[in-house]
Amino acid sequence: MQKTNIPQAESKSADLIAQNLEQLKQIFPEVIKEGKVDFEALNDLLGNYGDTAEERFALNWAGKANARREAQKRSTGTLRPCPEESMDWDTTENLYIEGDNLEVLKLMQKSYHSRVKMIYIDPPYNTGKDFVYKDNYTDNIANYLEQTGQDKKLSTNTESDGRYHSNWLNMMYPRLKLARNLLAEDGVIFISIDDNEVANLRKICDEIFGEENFVGEFIWRKKNGGGQAKEYFVIEHEYILVYKSTDAFVWFDTIEDRDLVEFKKTDEQGKYKITKLAKWGNTARREDRPSMYFSLRAPDGCEVFPVAPDGNDGRWRVGKERMDYLKEKNLVHWENRNGDWIAYEKEYFDNQRKTVKDRSMLYSIANTGDGTNVLTELFDRKDTFENPKPIEIISLFVDRTTRDNDIILDFFSGSATTAHAVMQLNAEDGGNRKYICVQIPEPTPEESEARKAGYATIPEIAKERIRRAGKKIVEEQKANAEKEGGLFAEEEKKLDIGFKVFKLDSSNINAWDSDPDNLEAALHNSLFNIKTDRSEDDLLYEILIKYGIELTEKINRHTIDGKTVYEMGAGSLIVCLADSLSTAVADGIGKLYKEVSPEGVDANCRVVFKEVGFNGSDEVKTNTLLILKQHGITNVATV
Repeated sequence: MQKTNIPQAESKSADLIAQNLEQLKQIFPEVIKEGKVDFEALNDLLGNYGDTAEERFALNWAGKANARREAQKRSTGTLRPCPEESMDWDTTENLYIEGDNLEVLKLMQKSYHSRVKMIYIDPPYNTGKDFVYKDNYTDNIANYLEQTGQDKKLSTNTESDGRYHSNWLNMMYPRLKLARNLLAEDGVIFISIDDNEVANLRKICDEIFGEENFVGEFIWRKKNGGGQAKEYFVIEHEYILVYKSTDAFVWFDTIEDRDLVEFKKTDEQGKYKITKLAKWGNTARREDRPSMYFSLRAPDGCEVFPVAPDGNDGRWRVGKERMDYLKEKNLVHWENRNGDWIAYEKEYFDNQRKTVKDRSMLYSIANTGDGTNVLTELFDRKDTFENPKPIEIISLFVDRTTRDNDIILDFFSGSATTAHAVMQLNAEDGGNRKYICVQIPEPTPEESEARKAGYATIPEIAKERIRRAGKKIVEEQKANAEKEGGLFAEEEKKLDIGFKVFKLDSSNINAWDSDPDNLEAALHNSLFNIKTDRSEDDLLYEILIKYGIELTEKINRHTIDGKTVYEMGAGSLIVCLADSLSTAVADGIGKLYKEVSPEGVDANCRVVFKEVGFNGSDEVKTNTLLILKQHGITNVATV
């Protein structure tokens, strides 16, 4: 029997070079010759004549070429799930990722390409004291695992280094290049920085995002009544650079004389607030206005009469004619409280109200002391984290640039102020924004208050902050609801205060080692290619990453012939990583696909098995392919 080969599932992150070449080929097919770009022909087509490299306006530094190449290189790493460190693993849509953000951004290229609405980052300012992660372009994953090993101290970038600015630029450039790919068409990025690198940052952002996409520069007064003393005067401000993705970007101006918190509810007509239709106060009894005592029909058909605050018969705020108008125009909102129906009047937000432009000088919004105070209150101790950004700054940017289901990314997330701000704003306006935080597991200083409290790394502080902040926000919501008489006690959307934790690691699949001294081990790994210390969930999420599926995608588990089968995206991807596979599994997968895929919709189902799951049986493998083909599934791969 002829040996049956099933294609290998994708093992690396997105091939950005191949994607760019394909796009260029579609626009200018004549400049692609033997798979390479003819730059002379391209320049002719673009009308670029005469300039030499020395005459062009550009920022160059030692290592720029390698930094640019690094942004194009594919990652062989993976993100391993950590449910035990997560919160609400099965339901949350938020992500917290521990790892070198360069590799993490590469791994996100397929799943989150053009999906992120807003990015906020607060990178190292290159003061000479903060660390600048040293990339190793030969093997970043091995370099990352080595540098972040137990009790390893990450290096700093001091002014005595001959490539002081170059080192910082080499760190930032590929990360910003990759971040640019993740921004949605109407997306925006905010970058905090100070005087040390603001000029260089502006130049590389002009190059990466386009000078025409520069939105503006905020100046934030970070300290009140003091600041960092320089030789000639006190420095009390920082900068926040803003770049949009394209002209599709929208800045949502504030609305004059309104409280956004009131307009919590939404229907097909827009955002609205609600006011009880039953009268309250001194004239709320039935006898005060007998004509305003009549029944309304609740959603379940029962008759509801107004009740006064003292429990006696009450009256409505409006008369019968006005009430009939409200019902006709669908302006009556009903809520059930402990079995009792309560009627409210809807008032929609007027989008024509006067707008107020924000100003570039953030003079009194909040300062670093406010950020510190928030952490001190949450952890009941001082100096948990040095100079955290205040929630108010990030909340301002999130509010002005995002809406209900948008994704916010912070890949220098530090103490997780961005996560805190997103949860807080969702609680205030009823949104369902999601955050993705990425942070390298930088050790806390040995003598710091954080280390004394048991937090060995920055992510440990951040994860605990998210837990405590989420709990506090929910408690405040309940307290406000009680204060308002239960007005907002039951919301249609439950606030998402959970997060899924993933950690960067080497691939779950053994790579082929061509070293002849390791031939025996290499042959063993080719037969048993999954690392022995990795779980089925580890492998499953690597498949999701490499196939470009979001890490928060709902995964449905099924049992077929005693084997666990994972299905997601209405049957668009089905994975079985079990051993000792049988043709009954293939038949069950085919039936499952027809059961879960939308009727009349071609889900283009992909099925992935573990190669060793066939136990070397070509007969089982061949019959599996034939059975799946009978069910309309031809896209099959193995890992």
